[in-house]
Amino acid sequence: ARIDSLPQSWAVLAGGTNQDRIRRAMDSAEEILVRPREGVVLLLTPPFDSSTPHPGYIQGYPPGTRENGGQYTHAAIWLAQARARMGMGALAVRLLQMINPAERAKDPPGVAAYRGEPYAVAADVSGSPLRMGASGWTWYTGSAGWMYRVWIEDVLGFHLRGDRLYMRPEIPDEWSTGELTFRFRSSVYRISLERVSAGRTCRIECDGKRVERGGLKLRDDGTDHRVVVRIGVDDDSTSHDHPDPNEMPIAN
Repeated sequence: ARIDSLPQSWAVLAGGTNQDRIRRAMDSAEEILVRPREGVVLLLTPPFDSSTPHPGYIQGYPPGTRENGGQYTHAAIWLAQARARMGMGALAVRLLQMINPAERAKDPPGVAAYRGEPYAVAADVSGSPLRMGASGWTWYTGSAGWMYRVWIEDVLGFHLRGDRLYMRPEIPDEWSTGELTFRFRSSVYRISLERVSAGRTCRIECDGKRVERGGLKLRDDGTDHRVVVRIGVDDDSTSHDHPDPNEMPIAN
Protein backbone atom coordinates (compact mmCIF):
# COMPACT_ATOMS: atom_id res chain seq x y z
CA ALA A 1 0.00 0.00 0.00
CA ARG A 2 2.64 2.48 -1.07
CA ILE A 3 -0.01 4.68 -2.70
CA ASP A 4 -3.81 4.71 -2.49
CA SER A 5 -5.97 6.66 -4.95
CA LEU A 6 -8.49 7.85 -2.35
CA PRO A 7 -6.38 10.55 -0.64
CA GLN A 8 -5.05 11.60 -4.05
CA SER A 9 -8.47 12.26 -5.60
CA TRP A 10 -10.07 13.57 -2.42
CA ALA A 11 -7.34 16.20 -2.09
CA VAL A 12 -9.16 17.69 -5.10
CA LEU A 13 -12.76 16.78 -4.24
CA ALA A 14 -12.46 18.11 -0.68
CA GLY A 15 -11.23 21.46 -1.95
CA GLY A 16 -7.56 21.31 -0.95
CA THR A 17 -5.66 24.55 -1.42
CA ASN A 18 -2.05 23.47 -1.97
CA GLN A 19 -2.21 23.17 -5.73
CA ASP A 20 1.40 22.01 -6.17
CA ARG A 21 0.90 19.07 -3.81
CA ILE A 22 -2.49 18.26 -5.34
CA ARG A 23 -1.01 18.11 -8.84
CA ARG A 24 1.86 15.96 -7.60
CA ALA A 25 -0.55 13.60 -5.83
CA MET A 26 -2.77 13.21 -8.89
CA ASP A 27 0.17 12.78 -11.25
CA SER A 28 1.57 10.07 -8.95
CA ALA A 29 -1.76 8.26 -8.94
CA GLU A 30 -1.90 8.45 -12.73
CA GLU A 31 1.65 7.15 -13.10
CA ILE A 32 1.49 4.31 -10.59
CA LEU A 33 -2.15 3.21 -10.36
CA VAL A 34 -3.51 3.67 -13.90
CA ARG A 35 -2.61 0.71 -16.13
CA PRO A 36 -3.82 1.47 -19.68
CA ARG A 37 -2.45 -1.73 -21.22
CA GLU A 38 -4.34 -3.89 -18.72
CA GLY A 39 -7.32 -1.52 -18.69
CA VAL A 40 -7.52 -1.14 -14.91
CA VAL A 41 -7.36 1.77 -12.46
CA LEU A 42 -6.02 0.26 -9.24
CA LEU A 43 -7.15 1.33 -5.79
CA LEU A 44 -3.72 0.84 -4.21
CA THR A 45 -0.40 -0.81 -4.85
CA PRO A 46 1.35 -2.97 -3.88
CA PRO A 47 -1.44 -5.13 -2.39
CA PHE A 48 -1.27 -6.59 1.10
CA ASP A 49 -0.01 -10.14 1.26
CA SER A 50 1.73 -11.10 4.50
CA SER A 51 1.95 -7.68 6.10
CA THR A 52 2.86 -7.23 9.74
CA PRO A 53 1.06 -5.84 11.62
CA HIS A 54 -2.01 -7.36 9.98
CA PRO A 55 -4.03 -4.59 8.27
CA GLY A 56 -7.41 -6.26 8.90
CA TYR A 57 -10.02 -7.77 6.63
CA ILE A 58 -8.55 -6.25 3.45
CA GLN A 59 -5.77 -8.85 3.54
CA GLY A 60 -8.41 -11.57 3.48
CA TYR A 61 -8.77 -10.91 -0.25
CA PRO A 62 -6.06 -12.38 -2.47
CA PRO A 63 -3.54 -9.76 -3.64
CA GLY A 64 -4.96 -7.76 -6.54
CA THR A 65 -8.59 -8.59 -5.71
CA ARG A 66 -11.25 -6.00 -4.84
CA GLU A 67 -10.02 -3.51 -2.21
CA ASN A 68 -6.71 -5.34 -1.89
CA GLY A 69 -5.03 -3.78 -4.89
CA GLY A 70 -7.64 -4.36 -7.59
CA GLN A 71 -9.76 -1.77 -9.35
CA TYR A 72 -12.36 -0.74 -6.81
CA THR A 73 -14.60 1.13 -9.20
CA HIS A 74 -15.89 3.79 -6.80
CA ALA A 75 -12.35 5.01 -6.29
CA ALA A 76 -11.50 4.80 -10.00
CA ILE A 77 -14.45 7.05 -10.83
CA TRP A 78 -13.51 9.54 -8.11
CA LEU A 79 -10.08 9.77 -9.71
CA ALA A 80 -11.78 10.69 -13.01
CA GLN A 81 -14.01 13.19 -11.22
CA ALA A 82 -10.99 14.82 -9.62
CA ARG A 83 -9.32 15.21 -13.03
CA ALA A 84 -12.45 16.87 -14.42
CA ARG A 85 -12.57 19.27 -11.49
CA MET A 86 -8.95 20.17 -12.14
CA GLY A 87 -10.03 21.25 -15.63
CA MET A 88 -8.45 18.18 -17.25
CA GLY A 89 -11.43 16.86 -19.14
CA ALA A 90 -9.39 14.77 -21.56
CA LEU A 91 -7.77 12.82 -18.70
CA ALA A 92 -11.15 12.37 -17.01
CA VAL A 93 -12.66 10.97 -20.21
CA ARG A 94 -9.70 8.64 -20.69
CA LEU A 95 -10.26 7.15 -17.23
CA LEU A 96 -14.02 6.87 -17.67
CA GLN A 97 -13.58 5.08 -20.98
CA MET A 98 -11.20 2.61 -19.34
CA ILE A 99 -13.83 1.87 -16.68
CA ASN A 100 -16.79 1.70 -19.08
CA PRO A 101 -17.82 -1.99 -19.50
CA ALA A 102 -18.99 -1.35 -23.07
CA GLU A 103 -15.45 -0.36 -23.99
CA ARG A 104 -14.19 -3.64 -22.53
CA ALA A 105 -16.41 -5.74 -24.79
CA LYS A 106 -15.74 -4.32 -28.24
CA ASP A 107 -13.84 -7.36 -29.52
CA PRO A 108 -13.48 -11.08 -28.65
CA PRO A 109 -10.16 -10.69 -26.74
CA GLY A 110 -11.71 -7.95 -24.62
CA VAL A 111 -14.75 -10.08 -23.85
CA ALA A 112 -12.55 -13.05 -22.92
CA ALA A 113 -10.48 -10.93 -20.54
CA TYR A 114 -13.30 -8.92 -18.95
CA ARG A 115 -15.83 -11.78 -18.53
CA GLY A 116 -18.67 -9.46 -17.57
CA GLU A 117 -21.79 -7.89 -19.04
CA PRO A 118 -21.05 -4.90 -21.28
CA TYR A 119 -24.08 -3.04 -19.92
CA ALA A 120 -23.50 -3.28 -16.15
CA VAL A 121 -20.73 -1.54 -14.24
CA ALA A 122 -18.58 -3.92 -12.22
CA ALA A 123 -17.95 -3.14 -8.57
CA ASP A 124 -14.37 -4.29 -9.03
CA VAL A 125 -11.95 -5.46 -11.70
CA SER A 126 -9.05 -7.75 -10.90
CA GLY A 127 -5.51 -6.49 -10.76
CA SER A 128 -4.11 -9.95 -10.05
CA PRO A 129 -1.75 -11.38 -12.68
CA LEU A 130 -3.88 -14.54 -12.59
CA ARG A 131 -7.10 -12.72 -13.55
CA MET A 132 -5.88 -9.34 -14.81
CA GLY A 133 -8.75 -7.24 -16.14
CA ALA A 134 -11.51 -9.70 -15.20
CA SER A 135 -14.67 -8.11 -13.80
CA GLY A 136 -15.85 -8.91 -10.30
CA TRP A 137 -19.34 -8.25 -8.95
CA THR A 138 -21.70 -6.68 -11.47
CA TRP A 139 -25.24 -5.43 -10.76
CA TYR A 140 -24.05 -4.72 -7.25
CA THR A 141 -22.47 -1.30 -7.05
CA GLY A 142 -23.34 2.32 -6.45
CA SER A 143 -20.45 3.24 -8.71
CA ALA A 144 -22.82 2.91 -11.67
CA GLY A 145 -24.67 5.98 -10.38
CA TRP A 146 -21.38 7.76 -9.74
CA MET A 147 -20.25 7.08 -13.30
CA TYR A 148 -23.47 8.58 -14.66
CA ARG A 149 -23.08 11.68 -12.50
CA VAL A 150 -19.44 12.24 -13.41
CA TRP A 151 -20.18 11.97 -17.14
CA ILE A 152 -23.22 14.27 -16.94
CA GLU A 153 -22.12 16.77 -14.30
CA ASP A 154 -18.34 16.88 -14.30
CA VAL A 155 -17.58 16.22 -17.98
CA LEU A 156 -20.62 17.57 -19.83
CA GLY A 157 -20.99 20.20 -17.11
CA PHE A 158 -24.72 19.89 -16.33
CA HIS A 159 -25.39 21.21 -12.81
CA LEU A 160 -29.00 21.51 -11.68
CA ARG A 161 -29.70 23.49 -8.51
CA GLY A 162 -33.42 23.80 -7.86
CA ASP A 163 -34.91 25.62 -10.85
CA ARG A 164 -31.56 26.95 -12.08
CA LEU A 165 -29.22 25.29 -14.52
CA TYR A 166 -25.48 25.96 -14.55
CA MET A 167 -23.22 24.66 -17.30
CA ARG A 168 -19.52 24.03 -16.70
CA PRO A 169 -18.34 21.60 -19.41
CA GLU A 170 -14.89 20.02 -19.15
CA ILE A 171 -14.90 18.13 -22.43
CA PRO A 172 -11.68 17.27 -24.30
CA ASP A 173 -10.49 19.87 -26.80
CA GLU A 174 -10.98 17.45 -29.70
CA TRP A 175 -14.71 17.09 -28.95
CA SER A 176 -16.47 19.58 -31.20
CA THR A 177 -20.06 18.95 -30.11
CA GLY A 178 -22.23 17.27 -27.51
CA GLU A 179 -25.94 17.07 -26.79
CA LEU A 180 -28.19 16.58 -23.76
CA THR A 181 -31.97 16.50 -23.46
CA PHE A 182 -33.44 17.39 -20.08
CA ARG A 183 -37.10 17.36 -19.04
CA PHE A 184 -37.97 19.99 -16.45
CA ARG A 185 -41.53 19.27 -15.31
CA SER A 186 -43.67 20.01 -18.40
CA SER A 187 -40.82 21.55 -20.43
CA VAL A 188 -38.00 20.02 -22.46
CA TYR A 189 -34.57 21.62 -22.69
CA ARG A 190 -32.42 20.53 -25.63
CA ILE A 191 -28.83 21.46 -24.84
CA SER A 192 -26.05 21.63 -27.42
CA LEU A 193 -22.37 21.97 -26.58
CA GLU A 194 -20.39 23.65 -29.35
CA ARG A 195 -16.64 24.06 -29.16
CA VAL A 196 -15.56 27.31 -30.76
CA SER A 197 -11.89 27.05 -29.77
CA ALA A 198 -9.68 25.54 -27.09
CA GLY A 199 -10.37 26.89 -23.64
CA ARG A 200 -12.79 26.61 -20.76
CA THR A 201 -14.77 29.86 -20.90
CA CYS A 202 -18.27 29.54 -22.26
CA ARG A 203 -21.24 31.58 -23.37
CA ILE A 204 -24.76 30.28 -22.83
CA GLU A 205 -27.81 31.14 -24.90
CA CYS A 206 -31.40 30.00 -24.42
CA ASP A 207 -33.90 30.38 -27.25
CA GLY A 208 -31.50 32.78 -28.95
CA LYS A 209 -31.02 35.04 -25.92
CA ARG A 210 -27.83 35.26 -23.94
CA VAL A 211 -27.93 33.96 -20.38
CA GLU A 212 -26.32 36.43 -17.99
CA ARG A 213 -24.91 35.73 -14.54
CA GLY A 214 -26.92 33.64 -12.12
CA GLY A 215 -27.52 30.57 -14.27
CA LEU A 216 -30.42 29.70 -16.52
CA LYS A 217 -33.81 30.08 -14.83
CA LEU A 218 -35.81 27.03 -15.90
CA ARG A 219 -39.46 27.52 -16.84
CA ASP A 220 -42.32 25.08 -16.41
CA ASP A 221 -44.24 26.28 -19.46
CA GLY A 222 -44.85 23.09 -21.43
CA THR A 223 -42.67 24.04 -24.36
CA ASP A 224 -39.34 22.98 -25.88
CA HIS A 225 -36.36 25.24 -25.26
CA ARG A 226 -33.08 25.33 -27.14
CA VAL A 227 -29.90 25.93 -25.11
CA VAL A 228 -26.53 26.46 -26.79
CA VAL A 229 -23.30 26.39 -24.78
CA ARG A 230 -20.39 27.80 -26.79
CA ILE A 231 -17.09 26.65 -25.33
CA GLY A 232 -13.85 28.53 -25.81
CA VAL A 233 -15.49 31.88 -26.57
CA ASP A 234 -13.05 34.69 -25.93
CA ASP A 235 -15.38 36.37 -23.50
CA ASP A 236 -15.28 35.57 -19.78
CA SER A 237 -18.41 37.47 -18.82
CA THR A 238 -20.21 34.16 -18.23
CA SER A 239 -17.23 31.90 -17.57
CA HIS A 240 -17.89 32.15 -13.83
CA ASP A 241 -21.64 32.15 -14.24
CA HIS A 242 -21.93 29.06 -12.08
CA PRO A 243 -20.65 27.80 -8.73
CA ASP A 244 -17.29 26.09 -8.54
CA PRO A 245 -17.97 22.31 -8.52
CA ASN A 246 -15.77 22.02 -5.43
CA GLU A 247 -18.30 24.22 -3.64
CA MET A 248 -21.26 22.12 -4.83
CA PRO A 249 -22.65 19.12 -2.97
CA ILE A 250 -21.27 15.99 -4.62
CA ALA A 251 -24.05 13.72 -3.39
CA ASN A 252 -27.78 14.20 -2.80
